Parts: sequence; C-alpha cells; structure tokens
Amino acid sequence: MARIFIDGQAGTTGLEISERLRARADIELLEIADSDRKDAAARTQLMAAADVVILCLPDAAAREAVVIAGDDCRILDASTAHRIEPGWTYGLPELQPQQRDAITRAPRVSNPGCYPQGFILLVRPLIDAGLLDAQVPLSVFGISGYSGGGKALIEKYSSFAAPQAEACNTRPYALGLHHKHVPEMHHYSGTAAAPLFSPVVGNYYRGMLIEVPLFFSQLREHTDLAALHEVLSERYAGEKFVDVLPLNCNAILDEGFLSTTQCNNSNRLQLMLFGHEEHVLLVARYDNLGKGAAGSAVQNLNIMLGVEESVGLQP
Repeated sequence: MARIFIDGQAGTTGLEISERLRARADIELLEIADSDRKDAAARTQLMAAADVVILCLPDAAAREAVVIAGDDCRILDASTAHRIEPGWTYGLPELQPQQRDAITRAPRVSNPGCYPQGFILLVRPLIDAGLLDAQVPLSVFGISGYSGGGKALIEKYSSFAAPQAEACNTRPYALGLHHKHVPEMHHYSGTAAAPLFSPVVGNYYRGMLIEVPLFFSQLREHTDLAALHEVLSERYAGEKFVDVLPLNCNAILDEGFLSTTQCNNSNRLQLMLFGHEEHVLLVARYDNLGKGAAGSAVQNLNIMLGVEESVGLQP
C-alpha cells in the first residue's frame, strides 16, 4: 500500500485528488489536522512518512514545501512553480514516447497546467512531423469553467445573483498577455516563439475548450486536413485518455454548437479538427478539474508508483 500525503488537501485540486484516491485499497492517505496545515514540523513528519507527496499549493508555498520536504522526498507538484524548472520532469505522459519512463523514474514531477495540455497535444505532433514550422507564430483561445480559478473564484461565481450572473457570463482575462501558463505552452510545444494566449472564464463550474486557428498557407506545402488528422491519429493511437475524433465531426455538435462540458467528470481529452481548403481549427475538449488537473495528477501518481495509469480514473 502506497502512502500519499496531499499538502494543500483542502484546496479545489486537493479535494478532487483526495476523492479519487480515498476509495482505493492500494492507497493510504496521510492526512493533517486543520490546525497543523501551516505547521512545518507536522508537515515534515508526514512528508517523511509518505511514498509520494502531492503539492496542491500556491506557487510560493509549493517552493517552500519542496525545501521542507528535503531531497529524499518524492514529489508531484500540481502548482505552476516547477513546470519548466530544471531538474523537474513534466508530467504529461502523452507528450512523447519516452515521457512515461521519465515520470516513472523521476523524484520530482510537475503536473501540467489545464490550458497548456490541450495546446501542447494539438501542436507538438504537427511540429515534430514537419507539417507546422516552429517559426510560425501561433494564437490560442481557451475557455474554462470558473472552478479553474480555485476557491476564491468558485465562491464569487457561486454567489452571483441573476443580473450579475448575466453580466459575468463570459469574461476574457489576462489581457496583459502574460498568463502564467504561457511559458509552459512555449517550452513544451516546440514553438520558436511564445503563443498569444487569450483565456476566458465562463459562468459554469467545470469543462474547457482550447482552440488553435491556422491558415493552410502557414503549413508545409500540400498539407491538407487529412494529413493533419493522420499525424494526430497516429501519435495518439493506443492512448487511454486521448481521442482524436473524425474530421469535421458534426455528430458531436448540437445544432452547430460545440459543448464545453461533454468530457466532464472524466479523464478524457478529445482532439478535433474542423476546416476547409484555406483554414483549419484545432480543438481540444476536456475537464479542467479532470484531465486538466486532478485526473492528470492521479494518472501521474499511478505512473510514479508503477501501477496501471488508469486506476481510480473515469475513462
């Protein structure tokens, strides 16, 4: 039985991870009293007793926790703090064929961000295959349920009365164009320049879409929709949690509209391509609290522990 300590268990992601682990017979959750959550000695003791420590903390607190844990403690960090930090392994198993082996061996794993996963999994294979030149500047649009903002945003949106709820139905943010996920998107996608990222928060709890628009004039000569689809399909063939849907898949649309929530409460990530001879839209759909956060963390934990990576996860 593996002993797991979640430092920051009371947060949104921590609660979601706990829910997935609590029912498992192969996991013992080491829990800290509410009064000791900021007690370094109590946390150190639990970290020393754990096989893996999962950090669900703000970035600064996550960095402090790594110091408290010491070099002998195996860590899975769900914050943004270490995602492009040297010495940390990026916890996106589908990134490249050797990534699972790296996660299995790693003493320090950084869980990926919600928005970057869809962007990276859409773009990286096309660059690796030479269909998309790394020098092409990219823009990416993302919309997520408000749970992605943590407890404060959840409380705020949950308390909206009808007029305010309508006014805050869909709100772009990070308009200074320095969203904290951009360095991660840039680092792991293979793009030469950081993408221009436009995120939006929707007035619903969970579920997200990522969209990357492209002109075919930006792609390798004679590339068409079928070629793009073939690269993605071959890259993710056999993946447990990543599905490449048929081209221009109208069957998933509701009177022409694409739902943001159809992958909710699962660890499923769907990749889609829509377009014609001039334009293509790359789309990813998943649950920002599932594959985007807690589900991804459990998937990484399973790999770190050497068990089947789908254990405890909804496909």
